[in-house]
Amino acid sequence: MAWFRAASALSRQALRRNLNLARSPYHLAGSRPIPPPPYRTFHGTKPHSFAAPIPRAVPLSRLTDSFLDGTSSVYLEELQRAWEADPTSVDESWDNFFRNFVGQATTSPGISGQTIQESMRLLLLVRAYQVNGHMKAKLDPLGLEQRPIPDDLDPALYGFSEADLDREFFLGVWRMSGFLSENRPVQTLRSILNRLEQAYCGTIGYEYMHIPDREKCNWLREKIETVKPREYAHDRRLVMLDRLIWSTQFENFLATKWTTAKRFGLEGCETLIPGMKEMFDRSADMGVESIVIGMPHRGRLNVLGNVVRKPLRQIFSEFTGGTKPVNEGEGLYTGTGDVKYHLGTSYDRPTRGGKRIHLSLLANPSHLEAVDPVVIGKTRAKQYYANDTNRTKVLGVLIHGDGSFAGQGVVYETLHLSALDNYTTGGTIHIVVNNQVAFTTDPKAGRSSQYCTDVAKALDVPIFHVNGDDLEAVVHVCELAGEWRQTFHSDVVVDIVCYRRFGHNEIDEPSFTQPKMYQVIRNHPSALNMYQKKLLESEQISKEEVEKLQTKVNTILNEEFKNSKDYVPNKRDWLSAYWAGFKSPEQISRVRNTGVKPEILKRVGQAMTMLPENFTPHRAVKKIFENRAQMIETGEGLDWAVGEALAFATLIVEGNHVRLSGQDVERGTFSHRHSVIHDQVTGERYCPLDHIIMNQPEEMFTVSNSSLSEFGVLGFELGYSMENPNSLVMWEAQFGDFANGAQVIFDQFLSSGESKWLRQTGLVVLLPHGYDGQGPEHSSARLERFLQMSDDNPYVIPEMDPTLRKQIQECNWQIVNVTTPANYFHVLRRQIHRDFRKPLIVMSPKNLLRHKDCKSHLSEFDDLVGHPGFDKQGTRFKRLIKDQNDHKDLEEGINRLVLCSGKVYYELDEERKKRERKDVAICRVEQLCPFPYDLIQRELKRYPNAEIVWCQEEPMNMGAYNYIAPRLLTAMKVLNRGSFEDIKYVGRAPSAATATGFYSLHVQEQTELLQEALQDDPINHPLKK
Repeated sequence: MAWFRAASALSRQALRRNLNLARSPYHLAGSRPIPPPPYRTFHGTKPHSFAAPIPRAVPLSRLTDSFLDGTSSVYLEELQRAWEADPTSVDESWDNFFRNFVGQATTSPGISGQTIQESMRLLLLVRAYQVNGHMKAKLDPLGLEQRPIPDDLDPALYGFSEADLDREFFLGVWRMSGFLSENRPVQTLRSILNRLEQAYCGTIGYEYMHIPDREKCNWLREKIETVKPREYAHDRRLVMLDRLIWSTQFENFLATKWTTAKRFGLEGCETLIPGMKEMFDRSADMGVESIVIGMPHRGRLNVLGNVVRKPLRQIFSEFTGGTKPVNEGEGLYTGTGDVKYHLGTSYDRPTRGGKRIHLSLLANPSHLEAVDPVVIGKTRAKQYYANDTNRTKVLGVLIHGDGSFAGQGVVYETLHLSALDNYTTGGTIHIVVNNQVAFTTDPKAGRSSQYCTDVAKALDVPIFHVNGDDLEAVVHVCELAGEWRQTFHSDVVVDIVCYRRFGHNEIDEPSFTQPKMYQVIRNHPSALNMYQKKLLESEQISKEEVEKLQTKVNTILNEEFKNSKDYVPNKRDWLSAYWAGFKSPEQISRVRNTGVKPEILKRVGQAMTMLPENFTPHRAVKKIFENRAQMIETGEGLDWAVGEALAFATLIVEGNHVRLSGQDVERGTFSHRHSVIHDQVTGERYCPLDHIIMNQPEEMFTVSNSSLSEFGVLGFELGYSMENPNSLVMWEAQFGDFANGAQVIFDQFLSSGESKWLRQTGLVVLLPHGYDGQGPEHSSARLERFLQMSDDNPYVIPEMDPTLRKQIQECNWQIVNVTTPANYFHVLRRQIHRDFRKPLIVMSPKNLLRHKDCKSHLSEFDDLVGHPGFDKQGTRFKRLIKDQNDHKDLEEGINRLVLCSGKVYYELDEERKKRERKDVAICRVEQLCPFPYDLIQRELKRYPNAEIVWCQEEPMNMGAYNYIAPRLLTAMKVLNRGSFEDIKYVGRAPSAATATGFYSLHVQEQTELLQEALQDDPINHPLKK
């Protein structure tokens, strides 16, 4: 064994010594590769003498395998001992290996003289191809990309010369997967290099060696390093050709019929369509039943028509006249609509394998990548309702642009959710349509990394780069991506390197900014022409077969175009079977009570406050739960957390799914919720709301801390909420101020999605809001922004009769600033107990969570006549809470009516008590949007002699003032109660920042506004101050 240790030591010394040497004369410039095989693998031109090989230094940073460390030596020694005792006890390749080194080899004379150092260097060369072969791959269909070929792909770097090409080498000894493991331990260097070139440097570039999982890497090697290059049978090629013809002819047809219309065509990446279809077919064969797709505008119409199977006549109709409103009676709501390349659809389509698969393409805005987390959320919800616990039946597919995949942060936010327990979908397939230009921006100005897909490497995601002109290569990697996802349940990226035949849109001039690229593109044949030519020249298909396919496609396109002229949109369908029976904004939905039977409240209250006997909670948490149990028992002093938990628990009892996520929501930012408790001894977690009913299904109640993301997580929950209306889905911001990190979701989806795309959602957004001296970043949820985006008309009072009212249905969303636990309970339950869905924005409290007066009695939650929560209609959410001083229907002695919203009420009430101002009434506007005109008018009539004051904590240019004032004026005019100058304002002065950062100044400002609201003298209008 001494020779073995010596050889290993010499190998280590040789490589380490050469680290300090200058470039070896035996390694020539890597910029001049020898022409195509068998010599194209070399970058040097001067033969090297094998008799005295001098390997060039390999940087230590590249030696990530332990070939030359002590562990390898010990392993080899153990193997040799076993071989010496019994040659049959080791692998055949090891047997040959040891025979060679001890002079017993009887194989070809070409292998004599192989040293252990050569074996190791050869394996490093193989590894170099696996790691960096993609850098030599022919990925650019235009041939414009010039990339330096890595030095470590040069055999000369490892001491090999052209004289070594026909020498045989042992490779199987390292138990590598792929073609090297096919029981062929001895191969010539030429065959090894040629096969490596075919596998790693063709029209596919594989990146997978960054994945720290041997099983996954070996699985990929077996798929990549096949003994023979892949070949498709005639029937498969015919199907691929047919699909490519559909993709190409569809774009040509649109370009012919509507020459000046924007359509963001797929020309230059037509292979995407057959690639997607083959991916879906393969996924269906492996168990996928439903696919949710998100994509930008480029190629969307082609995907809609050829992949998702949206009727072509409908697509053509949208070009000629748009989606026409049709008089089909009650319930036909068309909204504002959106451009055709933003719309979505769903369809059940057959697969090549004879199965059926449900496809849904989500509508999305022009904000690239914004739809990514929405797709993932919807996919996760579909998995929940399909009981797809293995996450193999429902798949999410995202199509990206190269500029946006590298540039938009939400891409990473979405990737980052992929392995989180309560957000994972078992892997998403990402397809990048890599035009090599983003609008007018070249890659060198659009990203800092080699590839646009490099962000995915942070998550150990395999990346398959493919030349978009090679149809069969595109199909292969798309199928491989589907197999990876179904096998390893993790994300995978397909990067289709292609081009954009026209500009950003069809009427754009791309030569302004990319003249050289478009000189090449103008003369570049289409992928269809290239594939047809390949098949015809190889006589795998006849010219008649090609013409027959083209005629069929053109005939169908023309027939559909003819039929599009008389196309009539069908009555709107609200999303899916789960939504059957839900009302559009034009259909009346009766208001329902939200109170719960007292016995149910008691029962669920006991369940949610009970901890296991053998559980050791933190002593402070234990005290909290004891207090909660006491609240339920006595029915008195129920705080905010108990009110919320009762809403969750009663909805669960009724069979609804409840999901709450966001940063720190399990405990709550302000340590009030404690929905998940941690054993102080074992660390075990316990969630009381998981045990409300017998055999409660897993995930029926889900509360989950999220990653530190707003955009991605809110988008996820939005997508989740869109799948099924029988679920209460909530997202809570850590502080309301942080919601602006997700502004795109609010602007493009939540506030306008129903109007643009006819898709309802009942998502609840909890935004902690309130001025308590925590500074400009922890005070305001920017209430004014949400109110500004509300679409109710401030100058028209809608129908307010309870039996006819559609006010909420006709408004785009609801905005509340609730002040009691019971009212919070009812507004959450109201989200489920009605026949439509609307987003709910809640300005949730901070210091009210523990405020001594912010309590409710259990009777305010029940449905019994005569209890405090029961009014004329029953027990339900109170849009306005009247003054609590038991005023009569007419109070002529009240000379001031202060209207407010949120926690400032409690401070006003305390100041009123201090001053003994019994002539001041204070009413709380709990629902700001849509505005409660009927209840405001009720209070105006109650206090006919009162001056009208709006009081808020926020600066004048923020908060609700600018929303409330015109609507309050509209309500006043009907009653002849004055003009705009009769609406008095009390609050902070206009400000750029939401709040002061100085606590003493905050206290001063708060005191002044309270004093002004309750001063003896009349309050001046801002115009007169």
